Amino acid sequence: MIKVYCYSRCTTCKKALKWLEDKGIKYQLIDIKEDNPDEKTLRKLHKKSGLPLKKFFNTSGMIYREMELSKKLPDMSEDEQFKLLASDGMIVKRPILITDKAVLTGFKEADWEAALEK
Repeated sequence: MIKVYCYSRCTTCKKALKWLEDKGIKYQLIDIKEDNPDEKTLRKLHKKSGLPLKKFFNTSGMIYREMELSKKLPDMSEDEQFKLLASDGMIVKRPILITDKAVLTGFKEADWEAALEK
């Protein structure tokens, strides 16, 4: 089953969910604000994604800017970054698409199309 972490007020998430629905793709929706992935889950998603850990941060988010994370992240250990991500779903980039074979952060139609090919 495909899982998607989203935030209901995020326009990118709305666009991604509409895209999935238009394609007739069934998915399990997880509200990232109410059910933020814990550190163990984030570590698994990060490993499966093959992406740099920075790609899991919502760099355009209010909390990211308020905490001045662009200045702090380079000096933080990976463990500290995972703990921070697990502390608040609004820090995590969304949507997160999880399939059997892939994990993607953000919504790029071509990337999602490729990840969901049967």
